[in-house]
Amino acid sequence: MFLRLAEQHRQFVKDLVMNLQAMAIVLENRGYLASCYTCGGQMNSASFMVSLGDNHLIRFLVSDYGITWTEMRDDRELMKLEGAEAISQLQELANLVKFHIKPSDYRPAVPAKSFH
Repeated sequence: MFLRLAEQHRQFVKDLVMNLQAMAIVLENRGYLASCYTCGGQMNSASFMVSLGDNHLIRFLVSDYGITWTEMRDDRELMKLEGAEAISQLQELANLVKFHIKPSDYRPAVPAKSFH
């Protein structure tokens, strides 16, 4: 049973990495600064980043050790999510592509805290 679950997890991570790579390409084609880096050819980890303008940056990391979504503005962390919440936030980003929202019109799903 555990070997099957381990294999399912590896496949899940691989699928997620492939989708991140595709999203980076599409976002770049839509005018965003985006990248997705992987280590090696096994597709077991990735670092995905996209700039939404005005010093607004999204970083999504995936590996066998975990999944994190970090949203920053002006080098300050606005939001950090892990696991399923982090993956759900990717849908908000995918909506940018799907609905052709301009980077300057994007607003995070969770209201950001004000830093003064």
